[in-house]
Amino acid sequence: MAIRALVLSDSHLGFDLPARPRIRRRRRCHDFLANYRSALRPAVSGEVDLVVHAGDVFHLPRVSRELVYEAFEPLKRIAGAGIPVFVVPGNHERSKIPHAHLAGHPGVHLFDAPRTFQLTVRGTRLAVSGFPYQRRDVRSRFPTLFEATELGSLDYDVAILCMHHCVEGATVGPADYTFRDAPDVVACADVPPGLAAVVSGHVHRHQVLTTDMSGRPLAAPVLYPGSIERTAFAELGEPKGYILLELAADAGRSGGRVLSWRFESLSTRPMIERALRVDGLGALALERMIRDAVSEAPVDSVLRLRLHGRIDADARPALSATRLRALAPPDMNLDVILVDEPRPRRRLSRRTARRAPRTLDDPQGELALGPPKPRDRYPRA
Repeated sequence: MAIRALVLSDSHLGFDLPARPRIRRRRRCHDFLANYRSALRPAVSGEVDLVVHAGDVFHLPRVSRELVYEAFEPLKRIAGAGIPVFVVPGNHERSKIPHAHLAGHPGVHLFDAPRTFQLTVRGTRLAVSGFPYQRRDVRSRFPTLFEATELGSLDYDVAILCMHHCVEGATVGPADYTFRDAPDVVACADVPPGLAAVVSGHVHRHQVLTTDMSGRPLAAPVLYPGSIERTAFAELGEPKGYILLELAADAGRSGGRVLSWRFESLSTRPMIERALRVDGLGALALERMIRDAVSEAPVDSVLRLRLHGRIDADARPALSATRLRALAPPDMNLDVILVDEPRPRRRLSRRTARRAPRTLDDPQGELALGPPKPRDRYPRA
């Protein structure tokens, strides 16, 4: 009998949720919480046999206890109904779930280290293996990490591997950047046999990898549900949702196989980017142009205006944060980018500079702090 799994990832709870907001405006944190609850509905209603969250439950490594409670309360309720839940700590959590005691429940299983959980589902022996996000050189360490799960020493009918990493061939961004042979990309050749599937987070675009870069079949398919909401304009136009997966034992295939998978879309707010030419416009003309662009967008959209050209000093008051908030409807998030003006480079203290990441963990278009290391010459999911 088929085992039904719900797989989601990259919920990024706490996105746009400042601890002490200085201004009142619509915060996108509520979009992520709403989609998180929507993604879990099939489990809440008992339509699946297990739930896997493949990493980045939270957007930041330090979040409030209240947010952790809000995230794990539905998971513990699902587990309390007899549906086991498995959670992979991601890179945004720095490989460790904050306030992990709030996740405490016999049916909620955290991959705080490489390990395998065994259970019987619908009369089938299921092994769920996984490990937390590895910050350095997962490519060379992957075989050792998988061995540390001890899956190879166990008896099972169906097995899946849960992780939060890029695999060769995964694509991201408007230019379809393809992850290849960098140190933090898992080699396709290392995807082990004896698995029905690999489920992973970290890549925000939904996709399923079945072959390597040369077109050869993988030992097991790699399924990315993608993020539940758009965290950046690099994800513009991408559908967001979760995966419903059916697994079954197979006498001819060690570890079982995937019977079917289905991507379920979630409702997302409109995300719109517009380019405007503003050379030499006065304050009134500039404000009128912005007002027209705002009025043409849905009132609940996430709108980015890219202003091209020279902006005179007398027109700059139209671009103040206060004025822009007054132009946008209360349910809209409005962002303005001055394309042709150099972005100020933040000066860092020695201590801060040592701790600052060389590149961002999310492809949000921001500049790296300092020259990139050789391993950081590509965007990250």
